[in-house]
Amino acid sequence: MPEGPELHLASRFVNLACRGLVFCGAVEKSPVSRNPEVPFESSAYCISATARGKELRLTLSPLPGAQPAREPLALVFRFGMTGSFQLAPAEALPPHAHLRFYTASHAPRLALCFVDIRRFGRWDLGGEWQPDRGPCVLLEYEQFRENVLRNLADKAFNRPICEALLDQRFFNGIGNYLRAEILFRLRIPPFEKARTVLEDLLHHRLSPELTLSQKIRAKLQNPDLLELCHLVPKEVVQLVSSPSTSAGWVPASHRRQRLWARSWGGRLRCLPSLAAVLQCAGDELLAGPEWPHHLVSGGSWTPGPKRGQIQKKEIPGNPPRTPGRNGAPSTSDQGPF
Repeated sequence: MPEGPELHLASRFVNLACRGLVFCGAVEKSPVSRNPEVPFESSAYCISATARGKELRLTLSPLPGAQPAREPLALVFRFGMTGSFQLAPAEALPPHAHLRFYTASHAPRLALCFVDIRRFGRWDLGGEWQPDRGPCVLLEYEQFRENVLRNLADKAFNRPICEALLDQRFFNGIGNYLRAEILFRLRIPPFEKARTVLEDLLHHRLSPELTLSQKIRAKLQNPDLLELCHLVPKEVVQLVSSPSTSAGWVPASHRRQRLWARSWGGRLRCLPSLAAVLQCAGDELLAGPEWPHHLVSGGSWTPGPKRGQIQKKEIPGNPPRTPGRNGAPSTSDQGPF
């Protein structure tokens, strides 16, 4: 699922791809999408984007003299599981392009498309951020930190830290792979109570005798959990190169594989306790032996059965059946009845 860095990079891609392009006509929605129609039409308009946490705002701004005369329109997108933006030729639209903005040029005519294979993505008219989302961990770090530490009495922090990190009221932009990396770097037990972990930050103060440069160096060398919630997404943005306007956007799974190989060396695969959490949620995260067992809830970790491999319970008193030819139960094991 796209997280804060992916939304930020998507907004960067839209601004880069649409720079200098003039769009015209009506906004076209696919008939299978359940999202609202976009009542916007103009003879000439431009497109810009900004991101905040796990949301992206697209602004359609009519150019001077465009007809009909109207105010700019803003849309707020949430990408769901597979949402992304692509710029493609209007004659060769990508599959699952559920919202399309066409350029005015005829040689060749292009379309900015919101592509969403699984159709979990959403867009809303009006341009307002969701009110129950906190400050962005990437672009509003000071407000984000203050919002978390000021609300530690909230019942959300009664939960394990691995669950609390996904609460978008406080960690807007953090998702599965980011929380795994953050907890791994700090060696924080994933099932530790969130309030216990975060209350320590209220009393952590650097010595007033340190100079400003020494304080900055100390924070960079020993960041706390909230600082890593800002620094790790920032690393993702810096490591993932911006795509060209002709190539569109790279799938999230490919970007993460490239990121793990280039920088983090697959350290996300060394978190069996979070793998157990993600398995319950239907997500996939491979586990490795490097994570200390004493940090895992219960002192050890045993993976549950994989999907499609759930073992059937044997009925007491009946002998176990052995598979016969082609995997079918052998008739010799069915008993006298």
